[in-house]
Amino acid sequence: MTEDASVEGSPRTFRLMYRSHSLIAAEERKVALGELFSAARSNNKSRQVSGALLLTEDWFVQVLEGEEETVRSLFAHIKLDPRHDRVGLLDADLVDGRVFARWAMARLGEDGEPDIPLIAHTDGISPAAGRRTTSEQDRVLGVMRDASRATA
Repeated sequence: MTEDASVEGSPRTFRLMYRSHSLIAAEERKVALGELFSAARSNNKSRQVSGALLLTEDWFVQVLEGEEETVRSLFAHIKLDPRHDRVGLLDADLVDGRVFARWAMARLGEDGEPDIPLIAHTDGISPAAGRRTTSEQDRVLGVMRDASRATA
């Protein structure tokens, strides 16, 4: 798998970004998201899919990176998941490299606060060890943040 930033001469990667409205009840979120992401991380790893997911109280914005057919198939499956609705494709294109090769997801920070990379466990989600983000990660996270705040 490639590094976080694109490398000159590396093959192009398909990146897809979508936004959806969460239907998971607040009291069920911690456990439900922990279970969901533990399964997703395992499945995505076997498919060589990477990405990031930003969470707010009501919205998900996710980036998926990998082989185009695999990512599009995964997105088709995601659209059918009853844990969310109003699934909307924000962007889908070939890019120079993976931006989130080592990320599973991130928690959207409040205004002025940083996003926090997260790691999933079967009993919930916790912050990952701190690492600086690259300028390309910051750019894509900014687009994701804006999409999570857009009016539905």
